[in-house]
Amino acid sequence: MAVKWIGGHSSSILCLNVNTEGLVASGAERGELTLWDGGGTPAGQLQLPTADDVTSVVFSPRCPTRLYTSHGETVSLLDVRSLKEPVECFHVNEEEINCLSVNETDNFLAAADDSGAIKVMDLENKKVSRSLRHSNICSSVVFRPQRPQSLVSCGLDMQVMLWNLQKARPLWTTNLQECEMEEDGLQSAGQFFNPPLAHSLSVAACGNIFGCGAQDGKVRIFRVTGAKFERELEFEGHSLGVSQVLFMPEAYWLLTGGNDGKVLLWDVSSDVGKQQKSPAKSLQRRKAQAPASTRKDGKLNKVASNEHARVSPKLTIEHGEKVNWISCAELKGSKRVLVADQSSSVSVYPLPEP
Repeated sequence: MAVKWIGGHSSSILCLNVNTEGLVASGAERGELTLWDGGGTPAGQLQLPTADDVTSVVFSPRCPTRLYTSHGETVSLLDVRSLKEPVECFHVNEEEINCLSVNETDNFLAAADDSGAIKVMDLENKKVSRSLRHSNICSSVVFRPQRPQSLVSCGLDMQVMLWNLQKARPLWTTNLQECEMEEDGLQSAGQFFNPPLAHSLSVAACGNIFGCGAQDGKVRIFRVTGAKFERELEFEGHSLGVSQVLFMPEAYWLLTGGNDGKVLLWDVSSDVGKQQKSPAKSLQRRKAQAPASTRKDGKLNKVASNEHARVSPKLTIEHGEKVNWISCAELKGSKRVLVADQSSSVSVYPLPEP
């Protein structure tokens, strides 16, 4: 059963984040921002000006008292020790921001918005250092751990992109729909009715493995090698769209949240933990790179279906509400998953130890 944290909001909670000291921040509709202690008691509340929805909250990796929040087209920097007026505000995006990410050296912040733009702020010089772009709404952007100049992004254009801040163009791009059509052939009419619009990204602590959740209910795991990435694994995660993916700090445990009201925990370490790729995966990758006309022998689909069958969730949480955001925290000595949904409360569930 979930423990409910109540009393912090009056409207639907849209985003969550946890700092290194266990302080939890939540952002909600109509400009509501709340801080919670590890026991679920509100430790501070702020009504942001203009009452725009708070769509993303991110603590600084280096300074746990600094909290970046996006509301409307604005990014506000707050000091959690004195939750009053923002310390600084940045107005660099032209449309509503969907996602923020700060790199681990705390000198760049990326803000992805509804226009498809990703504005990368140099936090030392307080100016935009890069403007990157998707052709449709950019739903998620994440800096890679251990690589402070590198980030990945995804959007409703069904594109997943790898960027380096030295370049204005992506190093590598994958179109999720084209991948599906190449594999399944044109008979996959479902792709037209339920296209793989990409909603969420998370990068594992190693910096080379990342997961993507999409509208078609699938979770795709990619491996970055140099200036490109390849799909390592794909499995049916949810019966409806996957709204959230989150790699936990340990190993390769992945939390996913969906529009089907479920939160699932997956252990993909046996599939991606080994640097040495298995021959089957190498074969599949070669097939995936071949022209579609040369792949009518059915073997590729066989490999893919085996792949689907092999991965099953380690834990299933029947949350019951469409998931807006998930976060992971160590509270009172044990791991917890925090879930935000259409309600005004945060739901907290225990997690098994790795």
